[in-house]
Amino acid sequence: MQKFLKLLATFVVLFTVSACSLPRGAAIENEVVRNQDDENAAFSVVPVTADSIAQVSQWPATGWAGHYHWFSGTSGPKSNVIRPGDLIDLVIWDNQPSSLLTSESEKSVQMNGLRVSPNGTIFVPYINEVAIGGRTPDRARALIEERLEIVVPDAQVQLSHTAGADNSVNAVRGFASPGTYPLPSRDFSVLSLISQAGGISPDLANPLVRISRSGSNYEIRADTLLQRASANVVLRGGDQVSVEEDSRYFVALGATGSETIVPFDQEHITAIEALALLGGISDTRANPKGILILRDYSRKDLRSDGTGPVKTQVVFSIDLTSAEDIFAARKFQINPQDLVMATESPINSIRTVFGLIGSVVGVGNAVSGN
Repeated sequence: MQKFLKLLATFVVLFTVSACSLPRGAAIENEVVRNQDDENAAFSVVPVTADSIAQVSQWPATGWAGHYHWFSGTSGPKSNVIRPGDLIDLVIWDNQPSSLLTSESEKSVQMNGLRVSPNGTIFVPYINEVAIGGRTPDRARALIEERLEIVVPDAQVQLSHTAGADNSVNAVRGFASPGTYPLPSRDFSVLSLISQAGGISPDLANPLVRISRSGSNYEIRADTLLQRASANVVLRGGDQVSVEEDSRYFVALGATGSETIVPFDQEHITAIEALALLGGISDTRANPKGILILRDYSRKDLRSDGTGPVKTQVVFSIDLTSAEDIFAARKFQINPQDLVMATESPINSIRTVFGLIGSVVGVGNAVSGN
């Protein structure tokens, strides 16, 4: 029995000394940030507190622009306007017996498929080029009648308008029925196009609506577009509209509810919301004082005046045992590609040691009992 007790004592010493090397599911906080005071360290550690959150919130965004660029909703007239590339069909009626346009047997003449030139004009016999670009079909019809009055005093004009490429929008992808859709009016909104194109494809997770216009891109989450009336903007001829999945994500590791890649399910996610998405932290493993967010900045983001990071690699630390720090964490924005890590409590190693000791003691009792 004495021999066994000596063996047990040796076992306890060895495991107490080597406790930090026992297998664990996550890093311990001081293992991650142990070199923070070294001037040559590649990273800096910034506690997320009530005092620091206002300043940190002004730092440059990483992984994206920091917000989606969208325009405010505006309504337009219900009528459309004629643009270059549109097609015009004319029917001109004239009852005069010696009409320049019609014969004795036919009192009307048809002119179909007149394409509006890049200058916004169409050619009409006897009155030459007529500038109808930028006019509504009704105003264009009245103008043609006015110009014809010189040569055909009592002529009446019927005008039909078919939108061309400059008067249409393209539902590029992400729709049930993608294609080109003519603008029925100047009040045709992006939600109207989505409806006509059969709605957003149900296969897309966290869909993002993008409009490409005149070389610029505008984006908004589909759920925000549906909820915010002012976001339902009027489309213009030539707009390219597509729906894609929001590609932003952050990574979760350590003693969180799950270790995974987490897509953004809303435009902005705070640190507290990120932890909620992960199912919180492990009650038995995690160190509530050691929630770490690892982030990479570019060199152009570095600042020496406090308006930005001083090093390209930053570790933000959050203490969930402090009410003030929890409120600060509710304002701290998670950026795309951030690594959210819940470190493990050092007490777990001690628990493991004593668990092993308890097992050995149990064996010893069994031996002594025999």
